[in-house]
Amino acid sequence: MQVVTTAGHGGHGKSVLVRALTGSEPGEPGAWTELPSGRRVAFVDAPGGERSVPEMLAGAAPASAVLLAVAADEGWMPQTREHLEALGALGARFGVVAVTKADAADPKPALRQIRERLAGSALGGAEAVAVSAETGAGMAELAAALDRLAARLPVPDPDAPVRLWADRAFTAGRQSVIAGTLTAGTVAVGDELLLMPAGERVRVRTIGCAGEPRESVGGVSRVVLTLRDAGRVDAGMALVTPGAWTHTTCVDVRTRFGEASGRLARRMTLHVGSAAVPVRLRPLGPDTARLTLNTRLALHLGDTGLLRDPERRSIAGVSVLDVRPPTLVRPGAGAARARELASWPDRPDGALVLRRHGVLRRSELSVMGCAPPPDAVALNGDWVADPAHWRSLFERLAEETARHAAQSPRAPGIPLETVRLRLGLPARQLVAALVRPPLRVDAGRVYGPAPGPAPARAAEPSRAAVAAEPPPPWAEAVERLRAELAETPFRPPSAERLEELGLTGEILAGAQNAGALLRIGDAIVLLPGADQEALRVLSALPQPFTPRPGRRGPRDRPRHRRRPAAPPRPPRPDRAPPGRKPVEPGRVTLAS
Repeated sequence: MQVVTTAGHGGHGKSVLVRALTGSEPGEPGAWTELPSGRRVAFVDAPGGERSVPEMLAGAAPASAVLLAVAADEGWMPQTREHLEALGALGARFGVVAVTKADAADPKPALRQIRERLAGSALGGAEAVAVSAETGAGMAELAAALDRLAARLPVPDPDAPVRLWADRAFTAGRQSVIAGTLTAGTVAVGDELLLMPAGERVRVRTIGCAGEPRESVGGVSRVVLTLRDAGRVDAGMALVTPGAWTHTTCVDVRTRFGEASGRLARRMTLHVGSAAVPVRLRPLGPDTARLTLNTRLALHLGDTGLLRDPERRSIAGVSVLDVRPPTLVRPGAGAARARELASWPDRPDGALVLRRHGVLRRSELSVMGCAPPPDAVALNGDWVADPAHWRSLFERLAEETARHAAQSPRAPGIPLETVRLRLGLPARQLVAALVRPPLRVDAGRVYGPAPGPAPARAAEPSRAAVAAEPPPPWAEAVERLRAELAETPFRPPSAERLEELGLTGEILAGAQNAGALLRIGDAIVLLPGADQEALRVLSALPQPFTPRPGRRGPRDRPRHRRRPAAPPRPPRPDRAPPGRKPVEPGRVTLAS
């Protein structure tokens, strides 16, 4: 089955067409017909009023194709143009045009007008048919055109992850009903899905498709699902396969239609599937922007949507470039990000994503909608790495071990956790996977290549001899400090505590020079790599990030705060109550 949505100016006969083709009321989820070839097509009938664009987008976004209706007696109208622009922004490429009410006026002028308006648009190659639902003229030709259209539509993957956008939904007691277009994947009775944006797990109780109960159904299909104990459900929600989508509130996008990103309003509505989500827009480049959503959406790279400003009635199509965009807190970060995104395709693949992140789990690539590239470096467990990034990490590690050995000849090895923090790796096991000859891991530390004998110098002491030498004077104090900072790595000890540990003066300086401690200024002492770890934690916070989120500002203070009553002032000696003479300073009077 394929799904076709209607579009066009209000009163141009879309609903009458659907009723004539299917014999069902247009608002019913089961409005479908069997075409001459035996293919089935379901219809989503969108209203065509002036304020109906959101409803049209909710039905058009998940549908496979569009049936555009233009009345012969009125021709091209403003709402027709707005619907066509919205369809173009969504990337609609397949459709049929029906010139309705052919019994009321000659359809030839409208047909010429339609061909002119569609030229150069996404539906420029759409077939046009003159019909009259009242007399039945042209209805057989329209069914044949829809049949040819259905034969050209792409066949979805039945094993793809499910994302069912609900365009109709209601709850009665403990049972909820959702109707929508299943674009890909398969849903079966008993399946457990996530109801977004809440992310709550629900189970499918029954499935209806084409007016019949089903045990399972695949895309593309119009389906009606009943859920048990799902709570309140509304149109715009989505049922998705658990662990197969990125649930995000921030995306980087490319604007594919309409105005440049810098000319768009900073507050707009993003239409994806049947969802309409208010967003805050930050322009990056001429055709790239960052969107901050006010709710979570389940998205993949390459997903398409539409930005709409209801006040200006301006629109722009968008393609999702990144569902895990980096933070933009440093000066010039936005411009640098725009330059990076300028070379990205509208649908980034796994090679590009892995190149940007360096190291990822296969499951992380999967929830973004990507597969690992063939040349990815397979690591321990589920990890994969970009080949160039992995080589650069090894070179950096070799430099770090050589520098550390030169600075701390008595303790030449670097702890694995310190290496992880310095290289920005997400897991300690990746450090061990990175080490290869001439580097080595021993007792939880990474060592550089063993120095060879020099003819003009005495032989280097053996490792056993180095181990036999007494540890540096700061070693015991550093180990005690390491144990204290294990749970609170970003809370530096006070000066008094450092003195109790014996980390003062030359002892503290020696530990710092050996790389055993990180000293910031004169008063902050932390473990090595704490600065990099802090940067990683801050980068994961919602952006833009400022140091004030936990501090109360002037707008947070109560507006009506009563000041405490001032204490009564004592009487001044040079002023007397009314009716009495003031007392001169320095003069005392005695009562008689």
